[in-house]
Amino acid sequence: MIKLAVYNKDGKKIETIEVDKAIFGGTVRYPLLKQAIVMYHANKRVGTAATKSRGMVKGSTHKLFRQKGTGNARVGNSRTGKRVGGGVTFAKVARDFGKDMPKKQRKLATSSAVLAKLLSESVVIIDALNFEAPKTSEFASILSNLKIDRSCLVMTNGRDTNIYKSVRNIPKVDVITVTDLNAGDVCNHQKVLFTKDAFMSLINKDSDSEN
Repeated sequence: MIKLAVYNKDGKKIETIEVDKAIFGGTVRYPLLKQAIVMYHANKRVGTAATKSRGMVKGSTHKLFRQKGTGNARVGNSRTGKRVGGGVTFAKVARDFGKDMPKKQRKLATSSAVLAKLLSESVVIIDALNFEAPKTSEFASILSNLKIDRSCLVMTNGRDTNIYKSVRNIPKVDVITVTDLNAGDVCNHQKVLFTKDAFMSLINKDSDSEN
């Protein structure tokens, strides 16, 4: 069992939660986790880089001058990649770098990512995050009270505009919901901050999927 402390906004411990590792698969599946991270980064690549080949640039297709008898080195037409203004020899074309994984593998990889954070004591649970209005300074103060001074992924049970607007100007801090949880985002941050209801929702969802 893994024991997790639940803190309030002032950074004071108010209760403890026990979590069974079996809920998250029992062990960290590193090969599957690596595959999910590779997919995560590949899907973020835009893939719009492109250059013009010799067939795309303007210019005559005739040789600039005859092959022999001029005393100069032989040349082709003005579109060749050897000349200024010519096309690129091995031109880049727009492409899709996206990768995919089966749904079951993605779920297992996400569970492994969360378990890895739990085992490394990189998961912090707060009792609640309630903002009547967006307040970046207040959220930064909460992070300071919880001793989170590095990159952090904030997990909420549902979409909250006030939380999102309070976080968006803090460097290396991102907010997502439990339903959008994925291995790439978890591994891309040093700490993971769960609200208590978000963490309980994640546990119950994983328990139901096992049953």
